[in-house]
Amino acid sequence: MYKHILLTVSLAIALVSCSSDKDETESDAETNSTAIIGTWDATELLIDNETASDDVKFGKQILDFLSDRDCYIITLQFNEDLSANATNSANYVEVNATATGLDIPCPSESDTNTSTYTFDGETVTTIDENGEELAIGVTIDGDIMTVDASDLDIPNFSEDGQLIFVKR
Repeated sequence: MYKHILLTVSLAIALVSCSSDKDETESDAETNSTAIIGTWDATELLIDNETASDDVKFGKQILDFLSDRDCYIITLQFNEDLSANATNSANYVEVNATATGLDIPCPSESDTNTSTYTFDGETVTTIDENGEELAIGVTIDGDIMTVDASDLDIPNFSEDGQLIFVKR
């Protein structure tokens, strides 16, 4: 009798403790595809100072300066309905020389592009209103998204390097 009870309890524990790898894989894939949903602000440009052009170095300094003041000149928004908006104020940045140094006010104007997107956990593929496709390498770790800057078409931010976005 003791062996039967022990066998039944062991079998019950084994059945309850087993999980399906398929369910975990599907859950991971779903989590990866939805991790991008939300609004992301560019906060940093990681570059190699030895190889970066002066324009890229200056663009990095401007981005750092404005981000430190909670002014975000590049914002990406990915929606659940697979629509996306990219807001870019880089063309409207003004650098003013003052008696105390350079002043860079937060731009009040921006350009917005609307598109649709797909995300497979590693690559965001966007298709804009003109039917043009852009594939962008992306890594997401929690609320930090790293984008291969060379995949983007943003003046002074599109050389080799990584653009860091933080989720709001």
